[in-house]
Amino acid sequence: MELDYKAIGKRIKIARIKADLTQERLAERVNVSPSHMSNIETGTTRVSLTAIVTIANALSVTVDDLLCDSLIQSRVQFEKDIADILEDCSEYEIRMIADMAQALKDTLRKDAHLRK
Repeated sequence: MELDYKAIGKRIKIARIKADLTQERLAERVNVSPSHMSNIETGTTRVSLTAIVTIANALSVTVDDLLCDSLIQSRVQFEKDIADILEDCSEYEIRMIADMAQALKDTLRKDAHLRK
């Protein structure tokens, strides 16, 4: 399985923004150049395991938070992502999202034989 460096970079960027850090500040914390941090966030460079651990520590997130798009067993992270999406939703929005999720789940299960 190939790592999805663009997805890893996107998750790093999201975590950095949530931590209210600039790219420059995060780069300083993990001891890389700002241009290298930009390349990591855009997925144009392969980030080492050591760098991923350092970045995760600097952002106070887990490595799973950053790598979940490349992991088979990542249900907990995606459940957390869904909770984050719903966090600021109104009652109406939550009801609509729940209806759409149920419809999507029903369709996925109905057409499961097509994926085989």
